[in-house]
Amino acid sequence: MGPKVRIMMMEEQKAAVFIQAWWRGTLVRRTLLHAALRVWIIQCWWKQKLVKLQEKRRRTSLEFYARQEWAAVKLQSWFRMWCIRLRYCRLLHAVRIIQVYWRWHSCHTRGFIQGHYDLKENQLNLQLEICLGSQACRVQQCIPLPIKE
Repeated sequence: MGPKVRIMMMEEQKAAVFIQAWWRGTLVRRTLLHAALRVWIIQCWWKQKLVKLQEKRRRTSLEFYARQEWAAVKLQSWFRMWCIRLRYCRLLHAVRIIQVYWRWHSCHTRGFIQGHYDLKENQLNLQLEICLGSQACRVQQCIPLPIKE
């Protein structure tokens, strides 16, 4: 073998080593790219899970806050209702006292009429009691009814 052949073989060997290095580099870069894509996919999935978890926590805390607010509003409403009902009952009691005295006064100053009647076959039995102040008058009367036979 001559020096030219040796140089040629060395160049071929260098070229083969260069191609092998390039191919191994391509394989390594492809493997790294696939690994990076897988890592990116896992990171995206994990971020989605975290967002969902945070949303769930936020919603839970919001529902808890809303429940507390509703309970506070309900309690305030019941207390206002109780206060108003208590005031209404006091006013109603005062009205009843005034009505009793007013009725007693009007009965003793103006008087009143009470009575009842019975209707039998051909007569009307009427009983009336008229009170004026301290005086009372009772009227009892039977009125025949004209019935044509």
